[in-house]
Amino acid sequence: MKPIVCKFGGSSLADGNNILKVCEILKSDPNRKYAVVSAPGKRFSGDIKVTDLLYECYRDVTEKGDCSETFAKIRKRFTSIVEELGMNGFNIAGILDETEKQIGEQCSADFTASRGEYLNARVIAAKLGWEFVDAKDIIFFDKNGSLDEARSYPAIAEKLSRCNGAVIPGFYGTDSNGKIKTFSRGGSDISGSIVARAVNAEVYENWTDVSGFLACDPRIVNSPERIEVISFKELRELSYMGANVLHADSIFPVRKGDIPIKIKNTFRPEDPGTLILPSKKYVLQGNIVTGIAGKKDFTVIFLEKSMMNAEIGFARKVLSVLESHRICFEHMPSGIDTLSLVIESRYLTGGVMDVLLEEINKEVHPDYIRVLENIALVATVGHGMASSIGTSARLFRALSEAEINVRMIDQGSSELNIIVGIDNADYEKCVRAIYHAFFDKKAE
Repeated sequence: MKPIVCKFGGSSLADGNNILKVCEILKSDPNRKYAVVSAPGKRFSGDIKVTDLLYECYRDVTEKGDCSETFAKIRKRFTSIVEELGMNGFNIAGILDETEKQIGEQCSADFTASRGEYLNARVIAAKLGWEFVDAKDIIFFDKNGSLDEARSYPAIAEKLSRCNGAVIPGFYGTDSNGKIKTFSRGGSDISGSIVARAVNAEVYENWTDVSGFLACDPRIVNSPERIEVISFKELRELSYMGANVLHADSIFPVRKGDIPIKIKNTFRPEDPGTLILPSKKYVLQGNIVTGIAGKKDFTVIFLEKSMMNAEIGFARKVLSVLESHRICFEHMPSGIDTLSLVIESRYLTGGVMDVLLEEINKEVHPDYIRVLENIALVATVGHGMASSIGTSARLFRALSEAEINVRMIDQGSSELNIIVGIDNADYEKCVRAIYHAFFDKKAE
């Protein structure tokens, strides 16, 4: 049988009692051989994540040369976890002493931030009686900061093939200079996906504090439906637009290996969760819409110029202005004489907008420029949309009945999604209107 790779994070590992639940889950199935773990999350509202404390340690070291005061909080946290686990013979004090010393010597943000995962993996491996495998020895980045697949996958496969059970800290690896390098926040999801691909896992189980992916944000719609099965493409669209159950970049390694992902709830392991399948294994479930997600605070720069379509290099010149300022754009809807750039507003503060408009005017001499601010994007995603007549009509009828003014429309060429731009103030109302249009009584 192929192994199962499990990733645990967030509040799943917040204290010793939760870690005991994790150990029970891992030992309940002999195929669960490899666990990738995050740092301890929040135990209660207002608590501080260990990773945030570690970033504070780094600031203390750089500004004051010493982080003992902040590290004392981390020391207390891990000491409590070990006590709750009943691991009286485990030398957590010595490991913490060495870690605090290394943080001071390394004076590195990445090294310091990675220690939450490192310490938690040491503790959990000892509790399970499994081998601790340090991510720095098996996950490598190239000189451009990207995953070195040619080096990492063989190293992981070779090392783990000799382990009956292994715990690997998530979130980090080793860069081309031999230094610790982290992924972006939430990167333990990526670590788990990399390990799953390397060992050709039967499934990559991602254990969280929710019972799967929901059709939309439960803070907006009360008790939205759980998505039973979703494709990688649909998940990618929803994650990118703000559905944050899983790190968006964690999809790529397992997608290349055609390995399914299962989202499960550590606190309700009996719940079925959500199965995420490669496109070749995905069968249309019958729902027109799979999910709805979105984000606020975008700005739209609208350009109009007669005969734009006949002007060679027009779009390239506009995009080169963004490139020169290292600004990404989200969408670029266009017409014969019009082009719109949708950009996250956070990139345009401090006078950047005025500079962009001046440079765009200079490069392409548009007849007209208009700027729309405080725009939210809402994506309606589903494989069933392409084969269902009247999907767009139903969606826009729902928005009309909710008296929502649509400022922008963008539909992907795959017909997998329809994205609308609306005023920030209408965001929640928009999500509710779309959800009720497609999910109430299965949208008769």
